[in-house]
Amino acid sequence: MKIAVLGGLGLQGRAAIADLVASGVEEVVCVDTAPDGPARLDGLADLSRVRFVVPEGAIGPALTTVLADVDAVIDLLPQPLMREAVQAAIATRTPLVTTNYGKAIADLAPAAEQAGVAIMTECGLDPGIDLVLYARAARQFDAITAIDSYCGGIPEPKAMAKPLCYKVSWNFDMVLVSQNRDSVMIEDGQRVAVSASQQHHNPFIHEIEVAGLGMLEAFPNGDALHYVEMLPAAKGLRRSGRYTLRWPGWSAFWAPLKELGFLSEEKVPGTGASPREFLGRLLGPQLQYGPGEKDLCVMRNVFSGLEDGRAKTVTSDLIIERDLASGLFGMSLGVGYPASIVAQMLARGEIAKPGLLNPLLDVPDISFFDELARRGITVSETVARD
Repeated sequence: MKIAVLGGLGLQGRAAIADLVASGVEEVVCVDTAPDGPARLDGLADLSRVRFVVPEGAIGPALTTVLADVDAVIDLLPQPLMREAVQAAIATRTPLVTTNYGKAIADLAPAAEQAGVAIMTECGLDPGIDLVLYARAARQFDAITAIDSYCGGIPEPKAMAKPLCYKVSWNFDMVLVSQNRDSVMIEDGQRVAVSASQQHHNPFIHEIEVAGLGMLEAFPNGDALHYVEMLPAAKGLRRSGRYTLRWPGWSAFWAPLKELGFLSEEKVPGTGASPREFLGRLLGPQLQYGPGEKDLCVMRNVFSGLEDGRAKTVTSDLIIERDLASGLFGMSLGVGYPASIVAQMLARGEIAKPGLLNPLLDVPDISFFDELARRGITVSETVARD
């Protein structure tokens, strides 16, 4: 088996490569523009099973050449390059996993189907693991009336730094970009739009209590309706929201800065940078983890509904923490492991449906969670009935 990882030297890419090698994949092709691949992967994987490719020239033809010689590919490139990666996968009929949102390439679905190739979108942590949980929960209800999904990367308590109580376990610029994203909720069975300008100052901000951590702040950040529409059991849904988790105080910090334009995408005359880009460059270096500090990925999904005429609530909890031995962040493991697991399923033909796929509909949940558990990532589930 040969599997390529595009963007293999990034935070998530290194976790995916380490897992592919540990899983027994014969050859992993690491595709990245950085020339120091062996140094970056030293100690994480058996480098005799890793082939490094530094693309030159136009990215499209370079990707096509690599993909023509592998059984599956993981796309962890920046989102603007996702289209070219998917087009190369379609051209070479190579199954692909991407952690990016599928909406941006929805128009490529007919081409993928015609080529007979599986393109698994949104297959990381959030979205990703949570969507497979949606599929598992759907079988436990006759009707689902509420879905509340929470996920966030935060520093462990001893690593918190005031005033943000946040440190960077992935691309900080993308953290800031996500704060300019509109959200869609469902309240009383109706669609409710939450604009990015109101994201940190709205009636949907609340706190949840997580065992061992205490209270965490939740604020809207996602399109809940998009996933609900994939669940037949949720046709009568009354409430749903997708929320980002942070230590309390996050929204109070960002709300006035957003009002003042500090997250604007428009260039400031004479500077060559937008306020958001400036903040990223200013704050990012100050928010780095020390070698002995852990990040925590906290996920909770709460499903409520009816089974055999009785009210029922299923709560799924998951916490992934940094592996200090390897240095890999919990966020990296939470994204890289699901991508690796599903890429291997695709390479073995366990998922063979052609077209643009989604974990909610197309990943076998039992084997998926078995594989996560083998890697030390387990979901705890509690069930309450009235």
